[in-house]
Amino acid sequence: MGENKDKLMKDLIFTGITDEEAELIPIIADGDEDELRNFEAPEILPILPLRNTVLFPGVVIPISVGRRKSLELVREAFQGDKLLGTVTQKDAQLDDPSITDVFQVGTVAQVLKILEMPDGSTSVIIQGKRRFKVQGYVQENPYFKAQVSLLDEEIPQKETAEFNAIVGSLKDLSIKIAQYSSNVPPEATFAVKNIENSTFLINFICSNTDLEVEEKQSLLEVSDIRERGIQAISFLVKEVQMLELKRDIQSKVKTDLDKQQKEFLLNQQIKTIQDELGGNPIEQEITDLKEKAKEKKWDEEVSRFFDREVNKLHRLNPAAGEYSVQFTYCQTLLDLPWNEYTTDNFDLKHAEQVLDEDHYGLEKVKERILEHLAVLKLKKDMKSPILCLYGPPGVGKTSLGKSIARALDRKYIRMSLGGLHDEAEIRGHRKTYIGAMPGRILQNIKKAKSSNPVFILDEIDKVSKDFHGDPASALLEVLDPEQNSEFHDNYVEVDYDLSKVMFVATANTLNTIAPPLRDRLELINVNGYIVEEKVEIAKRHLIPKQLDVHGVDKNQVTFPKEVIEHIVEHYTRESGVRELDKKLAKVVRRIAKKIAFEEDFNKKLGKPDIREYLGVIEYNRESYQGNDIPGVVTGLAWTAHGGEILFVESSINNGNGKLTLTGNLGDVMKESAMLALEYLKSYAKELNLDSKIFDKSNFHVHVPEGAIPKDGPSAGVTMVTSLASVLTGRKVRKNIAMTGEITLRGKVLPVGGIKEKILAAKRAGIKEILLSENNKKDLEEIKDVYLKGLKFKFVRTIDELLDYALLKK
Repeated sequence: MGENKDKLMKDLIFTGITDEEAELIPIIADGDEDELRNFEAPEILPILPLRNTVLFPGVVIPISVGRRKSLELVREAFQGDKLLGTVTQKDAQLDDPSITDVFQVGTVAQVLKILEMPDGSTSVIIQGKRRFKVQGYVQENPYFKAQVSLLDEEIPQKETAEFNAIVGSLKDLSIKIAQYSSNVPPEATFAVKNIENSTFLINFICSNTDLEVEEKQSLLEVSDIRERGIQAISFLVKEVQMLELKRDIQSKVKTDLDKQQKEFLLNQQIKTIQDELGGNPIEQEITDLKEKAKEKKWDEEVSRFFDREVNKLHRLNPAAGEYSVQFTYCQTLLDLPWNEYTTDNFDLKHAEQVLDEDHYGLEKVKERILEHLAVLKLKKDMKSPILCLYGPPGVGKTSLGKSIARALDRKYIRMSLGGLHDEAEIRGHRKTYIGAMPGRILQNIKKAKSSNPVFILDEIDKVSKDFHGDPASALLEVLDPEQNSEFHDNYVEVDYDLSKVMFVATANTLNTIAPPLRDRLELINVNGYIVEEKVEIAKRHLIPKQLDVHGVDKNQVTFPKEVIEHIVEHYTRESGVRELDKKLAKVVRRIAKKIAFEEDFNKKLGKPDIREYLGVIEYNRESYQGNDIPGVVTGLAWTAHGGEILFVESSINNGNGKLTLTGNLGDVMKESAMLALEYLKSYAKELNLDSKIFDKSNFHVHVPEGAIPKDGPSAGVTMVTSLASVLTGRKVRKNIAMTGEITLRGKVLPVGGIKEKILAAKRAGIKEILLSENNKKDLEEIKDVYLKGLKFKFVRTIDELLDYALLKK
């Protein structure tokens, strides 16, 4: 049908036309813009609905007319003034559209010719003249007639550089589409290149573009030719991008097919050559895998699974990417120590000796490990506990795990969890992913070549989570003795028994560990070392290690106890001994330099030598300052570096009852001060105070060393004693320090860190310590040597506290 119309139309370029719809390429009739702009049409026009076609002014298109009413309309118009109005149907499937099924903006068309085709159909050639808008329909039968108002085209009076650029862009994009698309005949490029009138070119391209009817209609309704061109560019750009994408996909598929065919032929040739030479390395690899599998101690289920995976490997093409992935997977299964265990050393005296050699103190931790060994010795198949050592940095949590492994004669594994944020680091990646591997749990088990190592999970409190998943949740299975006998790694896909692994987690704080994970851990608090313990650790471990590292003989230098204590107190401020180790290393380096230069030095070190080697004193311990002024009270505080004493100072002056708090105090400490003042207001009568003084005075509470943040409830008793002292004018007892939390009802509650606080008070020259009655039990866990020379007073209420702490005068 299309070929017949080509012969009849000659100049017209179009493809298959059926009824009013057509996929076609229109051409432009001769004429100029003034002719179209000044074109006049009757006020009443017969209306011809078009399907899938939008007619633009100046464009000539052929349409095939098949509907009876449409044929009658066209023939009557051709016999008359040859003018009719064309509007596009909203739904092309309707055979008999109503007046609501067509758009309101259309184009006045002139019927140029009617052609009777050989197949009996009728084709009509029409030319768009001018746009119009339907004002109302005056007739529906036998065909539509409507009252219309003509619409003007806004054509630039003078072609600007911008307008020329728009036209040029449209022309270039149209030519590119014609090159990419096989549906566009080559004559279309010729037509675009030879249309000189810019308005006709824009209308020609808008009519010819392969767009939806709604998009073409939106272009027709734009009055401004420049704006119509800009909108047409946006549609053409999308069309070009789609055509380019299709072309790239087709090219890529063809390239991939060619590459696969070439690889197949080459592999067939390689296989033939290998067979001729008398051996195939691929077959040998698979045979080796099967031979190694016979030596494994895995159970029957794992054995069947491995055989199935090896058979799958045998069926794969060695040149395919899947082969190397499957081979690596089978090799990983072989490398894991299935049911392979080291023999535990159940000599408990040896274990105790090893633990004491490596660490000074830490009695609770050592006791728990020896308990586990004792039970394991009696009951061979006991599941290992999940220990968690928590405490400040540098106290030996990580190195303790190595000592446990040495005491048991087990393999040692350390895995740092700090900054871990991907669940796959624990469970592994599924082997379908490129570069997949087992999780770090099984990777370390594979390196250890044992299924019962001591496994240190370092910094478990620093595990984070993001969109990759929550590693802490994955650790729940690892650290649950009831579940880890069937640990599932996404890469291995076979359950692995971790129940014989002794997991030891370490953490600096418990606050950031998820509650479900914390619930599975057996928590052991590793406190910071006191000065006396640090001195012993330095003598037993740190100094011998540094002398050995720096090549200094132990007979060449001596560290007296008071010198070590001087270094600890005035050059370090920490709970552990990491900084102390660095300071001792610096001293030994300076001595090694003097030995190498053959310079004289004191073999028995003194404080002046430490000043020379380490410089001026870095830290000063607080000491007791007396009780000469009311309102000054000595308190006790716990820090990550150990115990400290602090002073609370209060003053009172004329005002209106305002309370000022200074000294870089945290919210809890501020609340303690407010609580203390409110209690004193409530019990002013019992303290022989005039209640009006609180309304007429301002109160100021200050805690010195404002650069250091301070917080916690343990300063409550110190606050209330300081305020009571300044209000009553009664001084505080000499050489007394206190710690405890207070309540609004006047109770004194217990606090933590008693051991560290007592030692801090002793170093500061305090003789008497005031504590809550409920803290009495904490003294039972402290060695008598640390309590010697101290007197303790236990109170239940603030009344008892003030009655004892404040002097009667």
